[in-house]
Amino acid sequence: MDPLTDSERDALSRRLAARREELREEVQTQLAKSEDPRVAGFANELAATEDWVLADILADMDIAMVTRDIAELGDVEAALDRVASGSYGTCSNCGEPIGWPRLNAQPIAQRCIRCQEAFEASHGKQGPPTL
Repeated sequence: MDPLTDSERDALSRRLAARREELREEVQTQLAKSEDPRVAGFANELAATEDWVLADILADMDIAMVTRDIAELGDVEAALDRVASGSYGTCSNCGEPIGWPRLNAQPIAQRCIRCQEAFEASHGKQGPPTL
């Protein structure tokens, strides 16, 4: 695969930043709707400080949509960190470039397709319990 061009990297970076803002807004909206006083307290704290580290505490609560969005937000933040460090678009396993088609489809990808498939094969996919 060819490395990303500057314009491709910039376009993906803008998409990631926009997604980060969408997720933050979704989390705040979801938290604001909760009737759980613990959640309301966290929502107020997030709104006041934008200290997104507090959002990790919510993973312990049974709030599926918030937990999903927080996990995705972590992936987006990690991708933006890779953009800032200059490692975005490089496979974290083999060091080869991750192609535009993969990153365009999945901007948070940290592995090339070959390494991702090997990762999934070696770590297995967790499915529903079976008898």
